[in-house]
Amino acid sequence: MTARILVVDDIPASLKLLQARLEAEYFEVVTATAGAEAVEVCENGRVDVVLLDIMMPEMDGFEVCRRLKENPQTAHIPVVMVTALDQVTDRIRGLEAGADDFLTKPVNDLQLLTRVKSLVRLKMLSDELRLRAATTRNIGIETLLAGRIVTSEDSPAVVLVDDNEASSKIVLESMDGFCVPVVETDPQAAFFRIAEGGYDCAIVSTGLRDFDPLRLCSQLRSLDRTRFLPIVLIAEKGEDERITRALELGVNDYLIRPLDRQELIARLRTQIRRKRYNDQLRASVTQTIEMAVTDGLTGLHNRRYLDSHLDTLVKRAQSRGRPLSVMITDLDRFKAVNDTYGHDGGDDVLRDFADRLRKNVRGIDLACRFGGEEFVVVMPDTDGETAALIAERVREGIEEAAFAIGADQVPVKLTVSIGLAALGGAGDSADKLMKRADMALYEAKDGGRNRVVARAA
Repeated sequence: MTARILVVDDIPASLKLLQARLEAEYFEVVTATAGAEAVEVCENGRVDVVLLDIMMPEMDGFEVCRRLKENPQTAHIPVVMVTALDQVTDRIRGLEAGADDFLTKPVNDLQLLTRVKSLVRLKMLSDELRLRAATTRNIGIETLLAGRIVTSEDSPAVVLVDDNEASSKIVLESMDGFCVPVVETDPQAAFFRIAEGGYDCAIVSTGLRDFDPLRLCSQLRSLDRTRFLPIVLIAEKGEDERITRALELGVNDYLIRPLDRQELIARLRTQIRRKRYNDQLRASVTQTIEMAVTDGLTGLHNRRYLDSHLDTLVKRAQSRGRPLSVMITDLDRFKAVNDTYGHDGGDDVLRDFADRLRKNVRGIDLACRFGGEEFVVVMPDTDGETAALIAERVREGIEEAAFAIGADQVPVKLTVSIGLAALGGAGDSADKLMKRADMALYEAKDGGRNRVVARAA
């Protein structure tokens, strides 16, 4: 795993020491000796993780972190504060400024490297999600990048896995007012509960009596549904090797007993904020993909979706020896609606027509807006004769019921012309099928409109 790490420290010896440690692990390292310089590097170049000293002249590390987290361009970059300050209040202040972690000098090499690698993994995940969202339609990605999605009225859903009543009680008391975690004393039961989903974070104690806590963490990381769930380990002093191994397995963070309430809550809040950030990015990607294949006006699939799926449906029907038919509809004299009632009136008609089309086709049928006032319905397991009956039902429904336009619900009578084509023999194809249906539609329009015409293979 390689990444670009920015090390910020105004003391040259400390700067060189961290740089040497990271470069020995083949990380690409850039350096800065002042806060303003660090902010500029992050804004102008690719940075995966920032290792940030606190005690610096002019602009201290707290202010640097705050500025990075407030800027949509840099808010997603993980920040680790590395400092000689060892007071709990300093760690809390750093975490509240938006820092993702806090290390005290002199820094243990293993903890430094495992922390960095863990944050690099999270950064790569966020980068991938951001890239997918940014390369599709813009659906509010700037708001996401600003990090404003992470606050929520809801109390976080947290699972605590601990079979020691005394230690779990301390955790519960420490989290009072932040959330009420679900306590699981059986690790296997905890695994199944967490796998059911709906949780923001899992806290795992290293003091489980008859079960390896790292085994549970590994199982959670191997399951798709919990792969990205934040896991926080609560360990005892002297468990450095176990903590290091846990971070290598993908555990996100850890705390050492005795617990400090403020630090526990601050670290949990950091993990939950990052999870919700990535959850929103995933939701944005999903929504963007749906938008890319959905007609925004009618809610039906669009031509892009039809083009990518019709060939598959045709080949599937041919391989199974099943019938398939295609229907193309075109509202007659639709231009007159736009000319008389404006495009808003035309949109009312198109939305209504799409709703009627949905009601007259089955769930397995693929209804799409082909463009303008043309719609296509692909009907699997439907022969030409049955398709003709469906098309006639659609035609009659349009002719009999007027469309209501505008706030005044002005009734407008319209008709529809329909072209049909059924899948032929082995030499037939999606292109040929669509061409025959289009020719049939042309014949219906040319023959007087308000009729159904079928074209044989």
